[in-house]
Amino acid sequence: MASGYGLNGGPSRCYPFWQEVMACYVTNATPYDSSGAKKCAFPLEDYFECLHHKKERKRTAKLQEAYRKKELSSPAEGMKTAKEIRSLGLLDVPTEEKHLNTFGGWLKPKDPKDR
Repeated sequence: MASGYGLNGGPSRCYPFWQEVMACYVTNATPYDSSGAKKCAFPLEDYFECLHHKKERKRTAKLQEAYRKKELSSPAEGMKTAKEIRSLGLLDVPTEEKHLNTFGGWLKPKDPKDR
C-alpha cells in the first residue's frame, strides 16, 4: 500500500495520493495534537477513491440506470420488425415469381420462351 511499488515493479496507481495524504499529515498534525488532521479529509478521500472507486461505481450505475430508463421509454426507432428479421433481408416476392417450389425443387417456367 504505502511502499509505492506496484505489482509490476513501478509505482502503484494510488501512491501519489498517499504521498499527498502523508504530506498533509506532516504539515498539519503534531504528535501531541491531531486536530490538524481534519484538514486532510479531502486528500484522504481522494486516496480512498483511488483504492476503492466507490464514487466512480455509483456514478456509472446512475448513468446506466438513466440510459436503460431512456431506452425503455423511447420507441424503437430504426429497429427491424419481426417480418424483416424472418425474411433475412430477402425481397418480399411470391414464390411463383422466384420460380421456387415450396417443397424444395425448382418450378418449371410457365412459358417455354422464358428458358
